[in-house]
Parts: sequence; C-alpha cells; structure tokens
Amino acid sequence: MHGAGNDYVYVDARGLSNDWPSLSRQMSDRHFGIGGDGLILIQESDVADLKMSMFNADGSVGEMCGNGIRCFAKYAIERGIVNTSIQSMDVETLAGVRTIVPRYEGGKVKSARVAMGLPVLNPGDVPVKLDASSLNTEGPVVNYPFEMDGEDLPLTFVSMGNPHAITFMEQPVADFPLLTIGPKVENHAIFPRRVNFEVVNVVSGSNLTARVWERGSGETLACGTGACAIAVAARLQGISQGSVDITLPGGTLKIDWDGEGEVYLEGPAEEVFSGEWTI
Repeated sequence: MHGAGNDYVYVDARGLSNDWPSLSRQMSDRHFGIGGDGLILIQESDVADLKMSMFNADGSVGEMCGNGIRCFAKYAIERGIVNTSIQSMDVETLAGVRTIVPRYEGGKVKSARVAMGLPVLNPGDVPVKLDASSLNTEGPVVNYPFEMDGEDLPLTFVSMGNPHAITFMEQPVADFPLLTIGPKVENHAIFPRRVNFEVVNVVSGSNLTARVWERGSGETLACGTGACAIAVAARLQGISQGSVDITLPGGTLKIDWDGEGEVYLEGPAEEVFSGEWTI
C-alpha cells in the first residue's frame, strides 16, 4: 500500500510473533524482497481500536508514519477488522493515539484525514543536542546555522512523534544532492536518535515543494510526519498561514495547523497488491 508514493508492506499481525525487524529488512528490499519503505503491522490495542507498529526499511523502529497510518485505516476497514462503515477510528502508535477520519468513495477508503498531535518544538524533546550557552534551547529553534559539504542549511527542528530537521532554500529541491547529503544530516552527532531531513522550496504561502530523506529508509516519495513538520516550520517562519499544500515527488498532502493546537494531515491511501510471503 502507499500514501502519495510512501509505500509499506502491511501484515495483519494480531496474535502473531516474529523477528519483525529482520522481516522488515527482507520484505523492504526492492530487488530480493517485495520492496517498500518499511513494514507496518496491524495489532491489538488496549487503549484504541487497533495498534500500528512500524519498522523502517533498515529494521529500525519508527514512532509514527502519517502516510502509513492512512493506509493502515484503509486496510483495517476494507478487511473488516473494524466496522466497514466506521466514521472515525483511533490507532495506538509509539507517538500516542491518533484519530483517523476515512474518506469513502464507492464503499472504498480513498483518502483520510489524520489528527497528528501537537508539534514538539523544544529541541531537547525533538531530540537535538545544541549548545545551550550560545542558544536559547527552551523554545522553537528556527534557522539554526548548519553546514554540510559546503551547503548552507539553516535548520528548523520539529518533532511529530519522530524528529525532523527542515531547511528552506532558493535552489530547486530537485537539484539538491539529497542522496549524498541526506545520510550525513540523518546521522549527524547533534541528533541522538538520527533525524528525518526535509529540503523545501516556497512556491507561495499556501504551496510548498519538498523532498525528504527519511531516517532508516533513505529518500522517500512522501512523508506524512515530514509534511506536517514542514508546515509547522513554515508557519513559525511566517511563510504560511493555516492550510498549506505540500507537493512531494509522490503527490500532494494537505496540512492544517492553527499555530497552537494539533496538526491535521490529509492525503490518499492506495492498495497496490496483496500476496503471500513464504518463510
């Protein structure tokens, strides 16, 4: 399944046990496996309708995935794991319980709106390690001076349950050397849990274009939490207000944030195929 090209393998893992990190690495391999940005499990929950467990392509655990959770809802609804006409469902994640409102067309879930929670702006909670003697580290950090391979990359730090570092640039993001610089930013020493890295162009106050280097998966065609983090960073810098469309290589995601409350994400959810994995 994929949401705007951000693709994952989904397994109904209720009552099952396995070496899920290893399985994610095997399944995600685009040459010797199924191919995907990672593995997402449907599991039982004591605090919500269901629990979503996510593993990146390298087997590491992901706290939250905005594109993945929309497809998670589609999977659960269309396979009758929850009521097939449910109007709202709660899903437990490592970032907390998230509420999804599915959008139906012809009895199928075609898209969904997700309440993504409050953005975390205190750098210690993102987390990012900064020099407290030279910077106020208690509030939002905007345009933190950062350089990599001769590129000036002022960073804004946001967590949407997972850590993000966002930079706005004049250079077209399509021309930016993300494949070489992305992994160096991801693994930089100031990010104790690594980081998702977004490069962004401003088209207008309501339209941004971006590429994402996703922690543990590499460049992805879209990133839901990343799009949310970009929208928050844009509002903090006075670039946008209210709703913003973020165009990524795999499609466009709509983000709403009033500057104070929860961030809302809306986008497509598509099933590509189903099959059987032989162990």
